[in-house]
Amino acid sequence: MIVTIFLGSDSDFDIIKEGLDILQEFGVSYNLEVTSAHRSPERTSRLIKEAEQGGTKVFIAVAGKAAHLPGVVAAQTVLPVIGVPVESQALAGLDALLSIVQMPKGIPVATVALGKTGGANAALLAISILALSDDGLRARLISYRQKMAEKVEESSRRLKEKL
Repeated sequence: MIVTIFLGSDSDFDIIKEGLDILQEFGVSYNLEVTSAHRSPERTSRLIKEAEQGGTKVFIAVAGKAAHLPGVVAAQTVLPVIGVPVESQALAGLDALLSIVQMPKGIPVATVALGKTGGANAALLAISILALSDDGLRARLISYRQKMAEKVEESSRRLKEKL
């Protein structure tokens, strides 16, 4: 299984770092590339084709400002594309969020939260998609969620002890 991740800029790496850690934790292989919908459109098209030929099952595209990268990827593949909007100083990421979430009918992009939370959730969504055809991965995802629930219960218990 492979997830291909495109960053619109190397400055977006911090946004996806936790997501990469999650993919590694689940044993999901990935490829990471910096490419731009605007500054390197030919490279982006070539990388999409190469990724598909290399067995990619899900794309994650991280982009800020105009944030066209996820849409450009979705326009060139029928594979699932997850867009991660990056926060910016000018509009606090609203521009990126709206650019990704407002795709035209027929070219969907799954959109997750802004920033680092979005990077982590993009990885988990990719894992959920891959788990549709991998029972082992599905079991690891169920276990991951159960551990999260146990942490919540533990937090509640500790809080009550303070009262």
